[in-house]
Amino acid sequence: MERQGALSRRDFLRGGRQDASIRIRPPGVEDATLAACTGCGACVEHCPAKIISLVDGLPALDFTVGECTFCGACAASCPEPVFVEAASRFDHIVAISEACLPFQRVDCQACRDACPTAAIRFRPVRGGPFVPELLAEACTGCGACIAICPVGAVTTAPLSTEAAYV
Repeated sequence: MERQGALSRRDFLRGGRQDASIRIRPPGVEDATLAACTGCGACVEHCPAKIISLVDGLPALDFTVGECTFCGACAASCPEPVFVEAASRFDHIVAISEACLPFQRVDCQACRDACPTAAIRFRPVRGGPFVPELLAEACTGCGACIAICPVGAVTTAPLSTEAAYV
C-alpha cells in the first residue's frame, strides 16, 4: 500500500515533479475556437508525432511522448473550424527547474542537443558542469526538450515568463 504524499520512483527521479493537468492545445487552436471541436479524433489519427490525444473529448498535446514539428497535419485533417491559422510557435515556452542535472553537479546537455531552434544553451560555471540558459525569443515551445530530459526538469511556462527557471 502506498502512503499518501509518497513519491513514485519515477517522480523521485524526476525531481519530485507531479504532472499537472494543464491542457496544451495543438498549434493554431485558440480557446475560442476549441468550442467548435466535436472530438472526432481526426487530429489524433493524423499526427505523425503521436503527441495528440483526446482529453475529455478535446485535443491535448503530451510532450512527454515527443515534440511538435508544426507540420500542420492536425489542422489539415480537422473537419471543423477549430484551427484558425498555421502556427510556427506555441503561446508558451519551456522552463528549466532546479531539478536539472547540471544544477546537481551532473553533466547533461540532452535538452540542448534535442532543441531544433538552439534555444537552450549551456554556459560554463567555475568548478562545475555547464548550466542551461534559455533564449526565450528562440523557443517555439515545441516540447523536444521535455521528452528527452532524464529527470523531468523541463516543463512549459507562459510565454510572458521572464526567467527560464521555475
